[in-house]
Amino acid sequence: VTFFPAMLTLPVGGSATFFCNISMENDSGSEYSLNWYKENNHGQAQKIAEISRNNPQTRTEKYLLTNHTPAFKIEILNLHQNDSGSYYCGLITFFEPNKVMESNRSHLVVTAAPEKTNATDEPEMEEGNPPDHIKAVLLGILLLTGAVVLLIFGYLTVTYLQMMNRPDGFSLQKEEKPPVVSVSTVDYGVLEFQWDQCTQLPPETRPVDQTEYATIIFPEEKPITPERGKKHLD
Repeated sequence: VTFFPAMLTLPVGGSATFFCNISMENDSGSEYSLNWYKENNHGQAQKIAEISRNNPQTRTEKYLLTNHTPAFKIEILNLHQNDSGSYYCGLITFFEPNKVMESNRSHLVVTAAPEKTNATDEPEMEEGNPPDHIKAVLLGILLLTGAVVLLIFGYLTVTYLQMMNRPDGFSLQKEEKPPVVSVSTVDYGVLEFQWDQCTQLPPETRPVDQTEYATIIFPEEKPITPERGKKHLD
């Protein structure tokens, strides 16, 4: 009993195919059965499938067995990483001599699913290293922006100088206010003199130079002069 291939490495989601060949010296139509085994991590065998001589095909959710006497094929479907391990087959005969013959071990390694790649996709640009044409476009935009800023600044400068030097004397500077001239006003009042009652002296005793005294009384409010009274009536 031989088991091949000796080694398979397949990705997750695929299927693995092994063959088990049997050779009988005197095939007189004796009955036999072929078992399939998987060894666990501790080296203990676990039966996973079985097919008899007269059964052309057996299918389960995980395994598909096909009888091509003297070769038997087993397909392990929908691989997972826990399907990795050692596999072998065992031939069991039911008549003389009644015995079990085991094949050699084959190894299956299930790898992670490969990343999907699209051959038509353009290669990704390295970060921080844009193409030359993008650099040229950015440089052109910067130069154009600088030229526009310079033109605007020059236009504003020329306009300002022209306004400062206009012939009508227009200036943006704040005009100075004329000095304030104070105007004096004159108000008139009535001054009344009151004679003091004094003893009349005889003419012969009155001195030649006579001095008159008057008391000036300023009221709290201004008296109405003739001119002010006229304005008041108007």
